[in-house]
Formats: sequence, C-alpha cells, structure tokens
Amino acid sequence: MKIKYSGPRPFINHHGISFKDGKEDKYVYLMIALQILKAIDKDYEDLKNYSYDLSTKRLSDDEMFSTMKSYEPELEKIANDEATNYGLKLEEEIQDIDKNQTINSTEKTAWINNLKIMKEYRVQRAINKIYYMHAIEYISTVIKREHIKEIDAPFYEKYWHVLQTIEGQFSNIKTPISTNLKVEPDKNGELIAKLIIEGS
Repeated sequence: MKIKYSGPRPFINHHGISFKDGKEDKYVYLMIALQILKAIDKDYEDLKNYSYDLSTKRLSDDEMFSTMKSYEPELEKIANDEATNYGLKLEEEIQDIDKNQTINSTEKTAWINNLKIMKEYRVQRAINKIYYMHAIEYISTVIKREHIKEIDAPFYEKYWHVLQTIEGQFSNIKTPISTNLKVEPDKNGELIAKLIIEGS
C-alpha cells in the first residue's frame, strides 16, 4: 500500500462508527517529518542547527514515498508485511467478537460488519504510522551522523508532535541520547519549539 490520508482514529462497536478527536492519522505528521529530513540531510560547515521554514514546499504522496524509498529501498515490502500482520490482528478482533457471549447475534453482526467496513481505513492508518516511524528513524540517524545540536519549528501542534516523536526516538535507543524540548520566543517574539540534542 502507498502513502495516502486515511483519517482520525475510529471507534467501532455494535452501535456504529465514530471518530476520536485528537487521534489524527500519522499522515498529517509524516509530511513535516520528511520536510525536516530533506532539510537536515546535507553537508554542514559550521552551525549544526536547523530552523523549520513555514514556506517549505509541500510534498505530494508520491514525493513522500520516493523520498522514503531513497533511504530504505525495501521499505514498501517492510510496510506491506507489517500491514499484513496488522490485518491479521483485525481478523482476530472479528473472531473475538464472534465468540463474545455478552451481546446477541444481531449486535454481533452489526459490530462485525462495522469492523469489515472500516478494515481498509484502519490498515491505511497503520501503513501511515509505519512510514511515519521510519521517517523518524531516518531523522535520528542524520542527527547522530551530522551531530546536529538543535531543531527549531513553529509552536504549532503538528510540529510539536513531530519533535516529541524525535525526542522519544532518542530516549528509546540502546544508548539513549539526552534531549530537551522547550518553547521560547524567537527574536520577533513568536513562540517556537526547540529540540535541543545534547548528546549527538
């Protein structure tokens, strides 16, 4: 499967399908992550800092996919394998509901049908998360390789989320790297998010 927008996390039961606020598809963060990746993966001379530019060109789905494949040629196969495993978990979810003794057969049928309707949607969300987490891995690799000390971005929710994910990546590696994510005003008084990488 390719990269494409799916939507917020669905909540599915025998009553119907709803969507959870604040549980956005990782697709919306993937573009920012890849823009940061493309910008930091360069030859540095002195300053090991990067400031995100809001005027940075948006990437199409195909451009995002080709950017990622340039870092990991086998990524599509890896993502498809992971998506297949996720699809199997969704099938197990259906089997569990079918065995559920606390709801009647009409409710079971409705719940299972709702899950089937949303299967492709949920698999696409999983694919987008897989690609997003791989993009974060590439960013952390470049940061370590280039000894980047700071990444600045506008203090908006999506940028903050990406910086938090990068920070989490550094805390979860075998030898954790110390980071500090903070908010402070820039020279124009606008709030910016700063990820300081102390051990890169």
